[in-house]
Amino acid sequence: MAISRRTLLGLAAGVPVSAALAGCGSSGPGSGTGATYWYLNGQPQEGVRAGAVDAFNKANSKTQIKDTTFQNDAYKTKIKTAIGAGKAPTIIWGWGGGTLRTYVEAGQVEDLTSWFDQHSDVKKRLFPSSFGAATVDGKIYAMPCETVQPIILFYNRRVFEKIGAEPPKSWDDIMSLVPKFLAKDIAPFSLGGQSRWTNMMWLEFLFDRIGGAELFQSIIEGEKNAWSQPDAIKALTKVQDLVRAHGFVKGFSSITADSNADQALLYTDKAAMMLHGAWSYGIQKNDGKKFVPSGALGYMTFPPVEGGKGDPSDTVGNPAQYLSISSKASAEQKKVAKDYFATGVLQDEEVKKWIDNGSVPIRLGTEKLLASSESADFLKFTYDIASKAKVFAQSWDQALSPTAAETLLDNIVKLFQLSVSPKQFADNLNAVTGK
Repeated sequence: MAISRRTLLGLAAGVPVSAALAGCGSSGPGSGTGATYWYLNGQPQEGVRAGAVDAFNKANSKTQIKDTTFQNDAYKTKIKTAIGAGKAPTIIWGWGGGTLRTYVEAGQVEDLTSWFDQHSDVKKRLFPSSFGAATVDGKIYAMPCETVQPIILFYNRRVFEKIGAEPPKSWDDIMSLVPKFLAKDIAPFSLGGQSRWTNMMWLEFLFDRIGGAELFQSIIEGEKNAWSQPDAIKALTKVQDLVRAHGFVKGFSSITADSNADQALLYTDKAAMMLHGAWSYGIQKNDGKKFVPSGALGYMTFPPVEGGKGDPSDTVGNPAQYLSISSKASAEQKKVAKDYFATGVLQDEEVKKWIDNGSVPIRLGTEKLLASSESADFLKFTYDIASKAKVFAQSWDQALSPTAAETLLDNIVKLFQLSVSPKQFADNLNAVTGK
């Protein structure tokens, strides 16, 4: 693909927000005859998203979609600023949940409930579970899209063979593996800690495995003092136990997930394990050369914690990704967006590309395609997690309100840097989430 507008603005992720918005020019809600669309860059996912837009544009020569891409962390800031300034793109890519609720309460996105009623065929072809994070107070405000993304514990089989160990079956196993890998100058766990949400995944699983789904849900629902429940303090303490044991790669606080440096540590044998989203498989397959084809990449669900109340089949992550329509867009732009939802999202070619990248699309009826893929084992593993989990909880930074999520992420950094105690962490979070 030639370097285009979508690529250039993706490279400009470090530009100040005001400058980036000004640079978008025709990306404002009321200009042009087509729709505008912002989404995340980074391969292989960007190629699939761009391909879906290109296919729609080729089939609709008079109603084009102009797309712009951003890095993950930069996008989260820029999209909120653009929406608040009334300069949102027509189509808003996101994760649903608490952030979507804030857009709805401010009247910034379209109610799509009646549209889905009129296009029941569109709704029926998608995973039913994908609509939970798209729904606010019983109404649908986003189109579920792309893939299901549970959080997975990846591991490097080569380095496990090097120390003569097996993958962990419990939290005690995790802690006992740490000194064995350190003795061989291998980081037990890779972590892109500068991105903050990567650290959060550890807390989410420990809260679930120790306190069960009830503890997790009490936090989502903002119950008073939910963060300081005994099981929550126990989970916070275990994270710091792992930090103190040097379980994470040295300098993890300066490693970014956007750069994929954390993933490189795994496939270059510098780290033994990594907790990450299912999308990581595609990145490692794309960037790791022979690492995935050779069978060196292992994967498993997060193990149980001794004495914990959680069901080991439960998972956390992203039930899907989501597309909303800006309420500030023109009638013509809204029509283009809805046409894209109906005829451009998760069509056959896009579905095939997601599967080829090692992802499970949220479109129903793909079992045969999944089984015939060269990544069939991983795809079945992911599909089974998503379909068999009694609870598939949405990641906290998306399920909570943006204000609470920001406080959470800031305090997670401090927790991992050992600059706050579990009790201080809990008190800080209770202050912004408790009813």
